[in-house]
Amino acid sequence: MEKTIEDKTASFEEVSLLEYVNPLMGTDSDFSLSNGNTYPAIATPWGMNFWTPMTSKMGDGWTYKYRENSIRGFKQTHQPSPWINDYAAFSLMPVTGDLKYKEEERASWFSHKAETVRPDYYSVYLADYDVVTEISPTERAAHFRFTFPETEKAYILLDAFFKGSMVKILPEERKIIGYCRNNSGGVPENFHNYFVAEFDTDFDLAHTWGDEWELQENSTENKGEHVGAIIGFKTKRGQTVHVKVASSFISPEQAQLNLDREIGADTFKETRTKAKNAWEKELNRIVVSSKDKDHLKTFYSCLYRVLLFPRKFYELDANNAVMHYSPYNGKVAPGYMFTDNGFWDTFRAVFPFFNMMYPELNGQIMEGLANTYKESGWLPEWASPGHRDCMIGSNSAPIIADAHLTGVSGFDKELLLDAVLKNATVADGRPVNSVGRAGVDYYNELGYVPYDVGINENAARTLEYAYADFTIAQMAKSLGKDSLAHAYYEKSLNYKKLFDPTTKLMRGKNKDGNFQTPFNPLKWGDAFTEGNSLHYTWSVFHDVQGLADLMGGADEFVNMLDGVFQMPPDYDDSYYGFTIHEIREMQIVNMGNYAHGNQPIQHMIYLYNYGRQPWKTQEKVREVLTKLYTPAPDGYCGDEDNGQTSAWYVFSALGFYPVAPATNQYVIGSPLFDEVTLHLQNGKTFMISAKNNGRRSPYIKGALLNGKSLDRTWISTETIQQGGELQFEMDKKPNKEWAITKEALPYSLSNVKE
Repeated sequence: MEKTIEDKTASFEEVSLLEYVNPLMGTDSDFSLSNGNTYPAIATPWGMNFWTPMTSKMGDGWTYKYRENSIRGFKQTHQPSPWINDYAAFSLMPVTGDLKYKEEERASWFSHKAETVRPDYYSVYLADYDVVTEISPTERAAHFRFTFPETEKAYILLDAFFKGSMVKILPEERKIIGYCRNNSGGVPENFHNYFVAEFDTDFDLAHTWGDEWELQENSTENKGEHVGAIIGFKTKRGQTVHVKVASSFISPEQAQLNLDREIGADTFKETRTKAKNAWEKELNRIVVSSKDKDHLKTFYSCLYRVLLFPRKFYELDANNAVMHYSPYNGKVAPGYMFTDNGFWDTFRAVFPFFNMMYPELNGQIMEGLANTYKESGWLPEWASPGHRDCMIGSNSAPIIADAHLTGVSGFDKELLLDAVLKNATVADGRPVNSVGRAGVDYYNELGYVPYDVGINENAARTLEYAYADFTIAQMAKSLGKDSLAHAYYEKSLNYKKLFDPTTKLMRGKNKDGNFQTPFNPLKWGDAFTEGNSLHYTWSVFHDVQGLADLMGGADEFVNMLDGVFQMPPDYDDSYYGFTIHEIREMQIVNMGNYAHGNQPIQHMIYLYNYGRQPWKTQEKVREVLTKLYTPAPDGYCGDEDNGQTSAWYVFSALGFYPVAPATNQYVIGSPLFDEVTLHLQNGKTFMISAKNNGRRSPYIKGALLNGKSLDRTWISTETIQQGGELQFEMDKKPNKEWAITKEALPYSLSNVKE
């Protein structure tokens, strides 16, 4: 039986929050400049399948561009980002008049003025065909409603896409069944997405097309590289045609089961009501109040993004047992599986958010990681749906350790500890370069990945491996493995090997122990990942005090932080040969070399707390919250990235942020809202209030935790789970006496005796 998340917060009164969500936030993006790189995901939380309108051609990672003005189909999508692209996609499209089924020809003009976009519902008027298309989702299915004009020639097309597909029309059953096999990597040889589409209207005609768009009239079956189906009928003005669609990675029979279970005989209104309720339930777990409607819209639009990925990649069989098709070995197996996530992004705040608000869900995700390890021999680092060669690091370790340390249960912790230790020790057999640790033998011998041995982004790898080692040590210590913990605490200090005292920055180091030369701290890439030394120097999450000591103490540490904001947005893009979008996004926001649009530096603002100048954290957090995020199509300042850039906003708007997952602390910033209520899964509530808060009052004058004075810049994860109240008093001028003692500082390994 499926282990459902018990709704222990059902007693609180729900308010309608879905109206604040704008799925178009971030959709005004392209290759050269990301304002989010998102598409409108019409989906339920963590749904196996999403749906989205396509303004761009099949295979284009930017499937919906806000500034485009034609739609060529409504796609079932699994795309986590344009850079990773899509898999298992197919589309439906209504047309009228002369039959147009080829992708470029069938596209219809549309306007955002005649478009409604919500997570639970999408509607658009297709002007060329005088047809209104509506969609409402379930986890593995969707309900379409097409409203046609009066015509002798009404059609619905099912495009099964390229890279291998099959369609079969069953007129007597009013169905189209088939499969699509398109993918962008990370799948076994037997990968299929089986679909079934049920219509409520008899077919007057049935055609298919084969490869090269060859129309085969009056045919009911086709198979090839790229095939599709066409059904037609006569309609009266205002006549609706309903299509219920589901799919499965397991089998055609499972696709039908998914459809029967999730929609069955439901009306369109009933499907939409269920989708709406699913979203309202999750959004209402965090209730914020503000007089500024844009802040509410931004918050809940960001929260919506946090609740999309990783997607459920499991299904329920006829006995309601949890099963999954393995994208690692191609077998069908019992148990959970989740996918479409890049841990390089999401270890920072998305998974800490799940541990805070969704520990039972995260237990299922951890079980899915254990299944990945059993089925492939390795943990994923970027899965879509299987292992993909993207990004760097060993960030499955902090995700697993943080879940364990914050009390998440329901998974095999010893097995996953073995898995992270394999990542940290074994060089051979890695399925792709991003899995395990590239350069692990060098790292374990020298304490760093050398600059001159042909392993790119080596300094960034070293810093991320060192932090991962710390999280392994934390997990080992909590499991009573003290000698193992000691060894990995020592390894976590490897960050010091890349610190250059002459520049007070992290720098690539050659195998012979000499630093790379020449060295330009403004050079993006090269020794670093999508950033430069000014960004990655701060990636010592677990020992900020140790980093500050290397720089010469708190004052010099703060001077170095200040310098990043005070300098012009200069850069060196020679490693890439052109100005990548991440660089451009840093350049244009007038915050110096601070690059919030990408992940490596997103925690940096909070580090002023460690330097005993917390008012600078408060000031800059509030600036980013109100300047770099809006609830608009250009509302992000860079890639949204599977919820991470959104999770930064959600946490920071609450008033704190998980700078170092696996330390069981949140570091305090500047709360955006007057009042917040967290409805926790254990049935308790945690309240956050900010007296005298306002646009010009970002500074904390004082704070109370459960009625007692709080004079430190952190709270524990356990504090929130116990329920209670955190009260801030805000001011227009900084209180430079609040939370500046040694005891007020957040966790650093250098301040703790093992």
